[in-house]
Amino acid sequence: MDLVLRSGNVYGTPGATAVAVDQGVIVAVGSDDELKPLVTARTEVMDLGGRLLLPGFQDAHAHPVFAGLNLLRCDLTELHDQAGYLRELAAYAAAHPDRAWLMGAGWSYDAFGGAQPDRAALDGVVADRPVYLAVRDAHSAWCNSRALALAGIDRHTPDPEGGRIERDADGEPTGVLHESAMELVSSVAPRPDTAEIGRALLVAQSRLHALGVTAWQDAILGDYGGWPDAFEAYRAADAAGLLTARVRGALWWEPSRGLEQLAELRERREAARTSGGANFRAETVKIMQDGVAENFTAAMIDPYLDGCGCATERRGISRVDPAHLREIVSRLDADGFQVHFHAIGDRAVREVLDAVEPVAGSPRRHHVAHVQVVHPADVPRFARHNLTVTLQALWAAHEPAMDEMTIPFLGPERASWQYPFRAVHAHGGRLAMGSDWPVSDPDPMRAIHVAVNRVAFGADEPPLGPEQALDLATALTAYTAGSAYVNHFDDSGRIAPGLRADLTLLDRDPFITPPADLGATHTTHTWIAGRLIHPPPAP
Repeated sequence: MDLVLRSGNVYGTPGATAVAVDQGVIVAVGSDDELKPLVTARTEVMDLGGRLLLPGFQDAHAHPVFAGLNLLRCDLTELHDQAGYLRELAAYAAAHPDRAWLMGAGWSYDAFGGAQPDRAALDGVVADRPVYLAVRDAHSAWCNSRALALAGIDRHTPDPEGGRIERDADGEPTGVLHESAMELVSSVAPRPDTAEIGRALLVAQSRLHALGVTAWQDAILGDYGGWPDAFEAYRAADAAGLLTARVRGALWWEPSRGLEQLAELRERREAARTSGGANFRAETVKIMQDGVAENFTAAMIDPYLDGCGCATERRGISRVDPAHLREIVSRLDADGFQVHFHAIGDRAVREVLDAVEPVAGSPRRHHVAHVQVVHPADVPRFARHNLTVTLQALWAAHEPAMDEMTIPFLGPERASWQYPFRAVHAHGGRLAMGSDWPVSDPDPMRAIHVAVNRVAFGADEPPLGPEQALDLATALTAYTAGSAYVNHFDDSGRIAPGLRADLTLLDRDPFITPPADLGATHTTHTWIAGRLIHPPPAP
């Protein structure tokens, strides 16, 4: 026996305190006394001290390479106002005088007090080099005048299909680009080289392992919004034995193209299968059906409101024509692909549900991420149509982007339809969880805290829709077995004999922790196939 973990609380088996592992597989689960005979001279034994041992967390919707690049570039993630953003940009520009373009990400709309970012602010810091800063949710970019000029964007440039150029009262571009409009600038910016993308992947992997994450689904593999395609970086890391996580890649569906993409997607799927390693596969296709509510690109059934509460003409963007979406999904399903949808507005959610209805009996395990606003009539359809909801639970709380940039423009009725976790579960819908890192914090326990409390950890705010809170066991299961299900990693997600020993040890037992303190819980140890990954063994 290679490893015995004892004197803990083993999640999923009432009364179990110990787990035995041999050759990367769980051999036995039971009491300390029951597993004691399995200990031999070669067995490593660890006392868990009454803490909770979980199956490894699995993130069903993340962008780790994007996050890793943020950490290597001008990273604004930890800053919270325009002044901080500009100071960081100035410092980054001074530290990198040789870089022709200044690239970064991590800003948030709520840092601008209800106003929009403007190119003039960036020009005041850097005017001689182009600046391109992606918003935290990757659906917009903030550019300086030099970047706009190099891309040929001026007052006469039309909005591209599926995107929007923000303009001032005189029709001049402000420097903010939404959705496909981002590509007008990102397409002329330099691409990171293979080495930089590979470094970004490994930096992100280390961070996720430290949080107890043992597997994930990369939610976009392809050229999107200025971000590079990480497909080859995953293949190379897997072939070299550097990819310690198991990763299912979601290949980007280009909304401006059609079914002619299928041949390319098949080729990429086969290339992942033959990469030379066992930890990376690309069997999923990502379809982004709409944008985000904060910039009014989330697709809504009824119009957005203005600041006075009156209806506008804006209803958001359906990035794939709903008339074609059903055929696309059916063709992908028939070709063996899982479909991973992005849908935030109630119209986009409905369009996705309509598209999967004909393939409801499929074994592909299609899933939809975000699911922010859901018309009550559609809540029971997730179970009926066999569509898993992949929650970004951290978002289901009051914070400035919600209170200042979303609720006023939805109105009270639609605001009450947001993030209906408990309702979907109560109707038999399957739940998974993902962080959407770097859009939000990758720590699973911070998300689970919000799923249970509907309040951000440490925040002094009322809960957002407390009737939609989940119990702790349901939330933990979503982030383990639920995500393993959508990732098709059926040999993991639970602690049971015969399954892989992908395990996470917390610093406490959250079931005896006050709910308000759940977010303080952190991972102390992570094992993948029985091998300790975090903390790294001493050299």
